[in-house]
Amino acid sequence: MVTIKTGLLTMALALSVGPVAAATLRIACGSAGVDQEVCQISAKHWAEKTGNEVEFINMPNSSNETLALYQQLLGSGSDKIDVMQIDTVWPGILASHLIDLKPYSNGQEHQSFPSVVANDTVNGKLVAMPWFIDTGLLYYRKDLLEKHHLKVPTTWEELDATARKIQSAERAAGNEKMWGYVWQGRAYEGLTCNALEWVSSHNGGDVIDGEGRVTIDNPAAARALDLAAKWVGTISPRAVLNYGEEEARGVFQSGNALFMRNWPYAWSIANKANSSIKGKVGVAPLPKGGADGKSSATLGGWQLAVSRYSPNPKLAADLVMYLSSADVQKMRAVQASFNPTIPALYEDKDVLQANPFMAELLPTFNTAVARPSTVTGPKYNQVSNQFWNAAHDVLAGSDNASGALAKLAVSLKRLAPNGTWR
Repeated sequence: MVTIKTGLLTMALALSVGPVAAATLRIACGSAGVDQEVCQISAKHWAEKTGNEVEFINMPNSSNETLALYQQLLGSGSDKIDVMQIDTVWPGILASHLIDLKPYSNGQEHQSFPSVVANDTVNGKLVAMPWFIDTGLLYYRKDLLEKHHLKVPTTWEELDATARKIQSAERAAGNEKMWGYVWQGRAYEGLTCNALEWVSSHNGGDVIDGEGRVTIDNPAAARALDLAAKWVGTISPRAVLNYGEEEARGVFQSGNALFMRNWPYAWSIANKANSSIKGKVGVAPLPKGGADGKSSATLGGWQLAVSRYSPNPKLAADLVMYLSSADVQKMRAVQASFNPTIPALYEDKDVLQANPFMAELLPTFNTAVARPSTVTGPKYNQVSNQFWNAAHDVLAGSDNASGALAKLAVSLKRLAPNGTWR
């Protein structure tokens, strides 16, 4: 645990804070590395401005373990934590233990992407503030597309065709390890993200809609999963059924994949000085589900929330508003490549000079699709588990899409209170 004590103000701050009684706030933000470091820097500036102290609570690296710890602390009504960094799918799970931030925000949330704000709003209450954002992206090898005179695909069908052609040509030229497309196919939350993108891009809905209706059992969703199943063993290795983010990145960064679905973090790693594909990587929105489909990217990222058991909720909310402000989000983007939740920052010259690729991300963030975590609340983990297992069965060939989705719909309705999620 690290304690930051008050000291002299070291930088100009964008937010002014009225006089408050000195207090110590406990915050959990970032588990390690640069994430934790830049959070501590910003919190230190706030502490120096307000004359308060901030203590950092070290959290597990695993998000599942972090959620379990939050649930343990909040479930017991503990006052040992004031401010928490929470995953984008946790607002609905933790909402009953979080304060409504609207009375303290002065409308600051409206600077952020509407989809993110909607995700952080539960039963009309703003239970978290957007802090940084992720969405699924299509990474591609610019050099290989140029070599084979092909364009970045805009539909999944085009991706399939392009992947097959270049994979075949590169293998014939000597790279027998070349694959057309790598992604996250293991039975875990990452597959929920991938499968939701496929389904949504084919206009197959969002599994459970905003009104609480289970919508996943439909022909468009089935077509999406059937198409993805055809990739396994053809343009994607069978091992993709056990890939997470890092397994996919490992294959792509070793030079053995043409396309990859991953989060924005992979960009900076792919372009490190020792990367074999440095300067050869492009980023684009994920493909549409056919000519009548749309590009859909699952919303990811992290938010800041205040425990309703905090002894200092007003002060904790003030810290949250500072950390999620435009000035701090800009600093985090410039210094550590965290993607801001504020669209205007994607036109900021300093942000773009530090991260040229961010200009390409704006359309993807504007159309991000949220997982059904808000509407399903505390049962989201069960819903997601059932969805990713159904998708995995289809990808592995142990069930067909229409059958798997029909069974999934029945199960999700059974899981819902009174057969509906509203």
